[in-house]
Amino acid sequence: MRTAAVIGAILLAPASFAAPQTTSEEYLDYSVLNTTPASSNVLQADILAAAAAINQQIYQSITNPTQWKKCNRNNAIYRREWAAFSTSEKKDYIKAVQCMSKLPPKTPKDKCPGCQNRYDIHNTGNFLAWHRYFTWAYEQTLRKECGYKGYQPYYNWPRWASNPAASPALDGSATSMGGNGLGGDRCTNQTFYGIPTQAQPLISIPHGAGGGCVNSGPFSDWKVNLGPVFTDVTCTPSNPEQDFTNGLMGLGRNTRCLRRDISAWTSSQWTNDQQVTKLLKSRDMKTFWYDMQGGENAFSNNFMGVHTAGHFTIGGDPGSDFVSSPGDPWFFFHHGQIDRVWWTWQNLDPKHRVNAIYGTIFLANTTAPNATLEDSMNLGYAYPGTITIRDAMSTLAGPFCYSYI
Repeated sequence: MRTAAVIGAILLAPASFAAPQTTSEEYLDYSVLNTTPASSNVLQADILAAAAAINQQIYQSITNPTQWKKCNRNNAIYRREWAAFSTSEKKDYIKAVQCMSKLPPKTPKDKCPGCQNRYDIHNTGNFLAWHRYFTWAYEQTLRKECGYKGYQPYYNWPRWASNPAASPALDGSATSMGGNGLGGDRCTNQTFYGIPTQAQPLISIPHGAGGGCVNSGPFSDWKVNLGPVFTDVTCTPSNPEQDFTNGLMGLGRNTRCLRRDISAWTSSQWTNDQQVTKLLKSRDMKTFWYDMQGGENAFSNNFMGVHTAGHFTIGGDPGSDFVSSPGDPWFFFHHGQIDRVWWTWQNLDPKHRVNAIYGTIFLANTTAPNATLEDSMNLGYAYPGTITIRDAMSTLAGPFCYSYI
């Protein structure tokens, strides 16, 4: 029986991630692993991710050998946390994101009057599969159109849960994604942010030290163009497009500054290592899906879930707006981690989880049909091509060839 010692060896040399040369489906069983870190610098969630990395390669090489010849441990891309990037790598990514903001929109004006750049628009399908595709397409656009040579980073929530403002991604330095918002120009008549709504909050998030325009780091002059559609920042100006019936709700031009109110109060409770590890040990896809989103009876029992908590770790505008949130470049760090956590859960038991699916074809519409593996997904005008949900279920198959370290 493999033990936690194997996982420890992997963590010491994560770049290898070599699957054992085997023809039998013998996977690392996380249920018998001792995931208690030997050091405070090691997260239980990262130990489980290391086990998942090995399992994915075993599963893919045995169950899909044809695909394995095309995408394997020798040519797969390995996505890394922002903290693992060198200074030059961070600057290259930042330069590419700034380039992206200057690319003209592909969406016609009659479909999105307010779109000012390539990734202003954001539609959503089945939550996990669609965002995996969306984040990958964003990475591809950075590479193909802005000369970026690297790959999409992620933000490892639990590593920075106690103090997100001190993380390399949010510390306001020249190699960050910008810092907190100003405290002096926050919404002065608003004392908290309400979940799920400001009018009827089940969870009330107190103000952090910010709330105003971001004024530090390379995105201090960043402009937000679309929305709001769903926000609890009461001083955000209304979008000129308010008609739900014509498909343009929130898509009018509404240029304003990027606002944040970084909240350790939120992250320390709902994106810490204990919460992420509990999510990764979900017994089935339904449990995993609901616990990620805030519970089956959403936000009751003072439970926010990692997805919502990730948005409200930065809060502000448009970070707290689930529809317009890609307007904050930190969005892709958060959803890179969403994908990593889903990838980990899938590959802790790949035989039963790689194709496990739950939820409707649209996250925000509970009356929409349940998603199936054969349902198609696309990104509209932002990125060419249509894939099925089945194509997006493995990061080593479909259009993808990447894993995580």
